[in-house]
Amino acid sequence: MPANGVGSGLQRAQSFMILTTLLYRASHLTVGFLAVAQHRAGHPVQYVCLAVALALSLLVYGAALRRGWFEPRLVWTDVLVTGCALPYALYAWGEVRETPAIGWAMLLGGSASSLAAIVLKRPHALAAIALLVVTHLLGYHLVGASGAVLGGHLNSLLASAAMTAIMWWYLRRQGRLLDEANARALAAEHQKARYAERLDHHRALHDTVLATLTTLASGGVDANAPEVRERCGREAAYLRRLIQQTADEVHHPELGAALEDAVRSAESLRLRVTAQYHELPAVPPEVAAAFADAAREALNNVRRHAGTNHAYLTAAGSGERGLLVTVVDRGPGFDPDDYVPGFGLRGSVYSRLAEVGGRAVVDTAPGEGVRVELRWPG
Repeated sequence: MPANGVGSGLQRAQSFMILTTLLYRASHLTVGFLAVAQHRAGHPVQYVCLAVALALSLLVYGAALRRGWFEPRLVWTDVLVTGCALPYALYAWGEVRETPAIGWAMLLGGSASSLAAIVLKRPHALAAIALLVVTHLLGYHLVGASGAVLGGHLNSLLASAAMTAIMWWYLRRQGRLLDEANARALAAEHQKARYAERLDHHRALHDTVLATLTTLASGGVDANAPEVRERCGREAAYLRRLIQQTADEVHHPELGAALEDAVRSAESLRLRVTAQYHELPAVPPEVAAAFADAAREALNNVRRHAGTNHAYLTAAGSGERGLLVTVVDRGPGFDPDDYVPGFGLRGSVYSRLAEVGGRAVVDTAPGEGVRVELRWPG
């Protein structure tokens, strides 16, 4: 049967069986070399038979290694030639009349039966093994082998087929279980990715569209102002992409540009932002995006809740290649013990920073304003 895909559990099982049966055949060929050299050194027919067995083995296993599994027609050829024909050829033309001299050819029937048991369909496999059994019975009868020798070789032939078939059944079963487990893991990972994507869209909608609509509804800005209309246009384009399921916000890979985009977004809603940047470190794009989104939401919170139209944003390097961004307002502040963070603070600030290995801290007190501190690494 063909391979089931690169890296699949079934293909791993197939590769293991190819290697196992190859080693089994190699051990039988080694016995053949030693037997020919010891019992009938120099006889050409025996060397020809050994060469045929070697060449056919290379053909069968070479094709299996290239294709990922055995070809049934080559396995049938191996059974008929290596397992059945060679013993008779040795007797007829190789002057073999002794049990040890023909034993190595009979031994090859064991590895031929193991291939038949795992490659051929069940009726064909039983027929092939029956042919090998008949070859053993007739071949050993011709050389006058004892019942013990005949029984031992028949037991080896049948045991080889049975054990290989059982091993192949077990490996295929484990391979299927592994493939099913991998498929379930991939499905779960895909579901997790879809959930993360929906959460990102939820956060983006909260930080952009919902923030804009809330500000417009409160009457705090002029809806006809050019900067407000420009922001509404950007967010309408984002909604269109989201509806078309192609939403993929473009995040600036450079930290300064990403933070500036967050500042301009807040300023388009009439929040005055004093921004200062000092020796910004180079950070991964996902960290820059997370900090920009968290800073945008912190500025949105100033606009919505602080009762002031002025905020301060400072970004600077911290330690060795670390980053610290603070958003400060001079509003009335609040008592943190009596405050339950909403979705904006939990999802758009805390969670975003945590996902990239950062940390967010809110420092406030009644009458003291609010300081949102964003750090990376956390």
